[in-house]
Amino acid sequence: MTFDRRLDSARLALKFGLGLAAFLAGLDKFFGLLADWPRYLAPVVQAALPVDATTFMWVAGVIEMIVGLAILTNWTLLGSRVVMVWLLAIAGNLVLSGAFFDVAVRDVEMAIAAFALSRLTEVEDPAAAIEPVAPAVVGARRSSAA
Repeated sequence: MTFDRRLDSARLALKFGLGLAAFLAGLDKFFGLLADWPRYLAPVVQAALPVDATTFMWVAGVIEMIVGLAILTNWTLLGSRVVMVWLLAIAGNLVLSGAFFDVAVRDVEMAIAAFALSRLTEVEDPAAAIEPVAPAVVGARRSSAA
C-alpha cells in the first residue's frame, strides 16, 4: 500500500499538535501557568498514590515531555500509542473525580487523534509498524521445535 502524500499535511498537523501539546503540558506541570494540575487528580486516585499530588504531577510531567519528544522525533508511532493510552487514563481519572467532564471528553477526542496519527504513521512508514506474529506461525514454530 502506498501513502497518499495528500494525507501528509494531516499527519504532520497531528504530529506537531499532539507532540507539542504533550511536551508543553508536561513542562507546565513544573510551573502551573496553564492549570492547577494537582486539583485534576481524583481523590480515590490520590489516596492510592505513595506520593503527594504535586510530586505525582511532576513525574507525569517528565513522562509527558518524553512522550511529546518521541512524537516529534523518530518515535512517532510509539509516542502516539503511549499518548493515546495516557489520555484515556487521564479521562478515566477525571470521570472518577466527578468533575471536569468537559476536559475528559476533550482528552478522549485527543486520544482518537493520537490513534489517527499512529495509523497514518504506520502507512507513511511501514518499517515503523510492529507486525504481530500470526498464531499459525507461532503454532508452526512450536511444533517444529519439538
